[in-house]
Amino acid sequence: MSAVESAWPRYPDYRIDLVPCRGRARVRIGEVVLAESESALRLIETDHVERLYFPMSDVRLDRLEPTDHTSVCPFKGEATYWSFADEDVTVDNLFWTYADPFEEVAGIRGYLGVYHEKVEVDVESAWPDGARSVNRFPIWGDLADLLAVLEPAPRGDGTFAAPGYHERTRNVVEGGQLVGQAVLAAARTLPEQQPTWTTTTFVRAARFDDEVRLSVRPVRAGRTFSTLAVESTQDGKAVTTSLVLMDRGAPDVLRHTVAKPEVPGPESAVPYDMRVSGRDLRIVDAAYDPDPEGVGPPVIHAWIRFRDNPSEQNVRKALVAQATTHWTIAAAMRPHVGFGEDQAHTSLSTAPVALSLSFHDDAPLDEWLLYSTTAIWAGHGLVQGDGTVFTERGVLVASFSLQAMVRGMLPAAAEADPSRAM
Repeated sequence: MSAVESAWPRYPDYRIDLVPCRGRARVRIGEVVLAESESALRLIETDHVERLYFPMSDVRLDRLEPTDHTSVCPFKGEATYWSFADEDVTVDNLFWTYADPFEEVAGIRGYLGVYHEKVEVDVESAWPDGARSVNRFPIWGDLADLLAVLEPAPRGDGTFAAPGYHERTRNVVEGGQLVGQAVLAAARTLPEQQPTWTTTTFVRAARFDDEVRLSVRPVRAGRTFSTLAVESTQDGKAVTTSLVLMDRGAPDVLRHTVAKPEVPGPESAVPYDMRVSGRDLRIVDAAYDPDPEGVGPPVIHAWIRFRDNPSEQNVRKALVAQATTHWTIAAAMRPHVGFGEDQAHTSLSTAPVALSLSFHDDAPLDEWLLYSTTAIWAGHGLVQGDGTVFTERGVLVASFSLQAMVRGMLPAAAEADPSRAM
């Protein structure tokens, strides 16, 4: 047992979770691969940045030198370190290990952690067609994590609770995630009907570090159509209000679909990393560009597919909803020199304020979906975007209209917490 005193008895609610990393994790410096593994662990710790740990057998110890540096963690034990050096590059104390970790984190025995700030660390996902997508570490999480935060758990009396998450880089929940949660809460309330339309207003930003409570109230419950009001709150304060239209369904009387936009396919689009492993995202013409000097038409076409296709249709709808708030603000900035996504939450206050979303046909989500968004108007500190979601074969899965805010950052808000300013 390590001579270091454990803090676990004094802080029993402290959390360190060891989560298998889906995909192939890799550490490299230039062309030199120092670690590569399909058995890496994500170490998720209270109040700390996420770390990636590699099995010792998957680390090139022959390219590393042990050092006399040590450190002490009251929740893990004592760590020893390795550095990397060659004729061009030296990286001191790059890897570390806990040779005798405390029992609460015994799963990291025989593993080496790495400072992803010092080198290139990524996670590669393989797809059935042979394609590969790469996410720079630290990732936001995996597709399984995204599905978990979308699913609200019933608490009785028409209330649900959607779990919090450990996100560290920006403690603000994506607007589309809140919409997806409302859709699922409505679906769980009236399982004999299907969500077909929803409108949501975003009242205030929600945080990842606490659960979101959802309260579902029937406005009208009918045999064919029903309308449910869903209010999402955090700390007793409203974050979104939604109306969800439910439908029992009926055979076609009429059917037609607007044509899918004529754009290059996913094989020609540019990969974009939104930090979710198990989700392959590609942008046509690299139009989702944070560079304020990049200029183009107010349109973004994004191809998305997922590693797994959820078996339940309502979960697929929630996952489709989650990405609908991604694109409008960036599309609205494209025609304007000096405006880009990298200014969001720094010099510009941006956020979705209202979304209307219709679900049309179902489709497997492990096949490509095309999100096409056009910012049709900008002015008075607001922007308006219209969007469609098509399969690659031309099936219209959903359509939406989003109003969002793009305004100058108020100095007081920026100084308090620019990442949360609205």
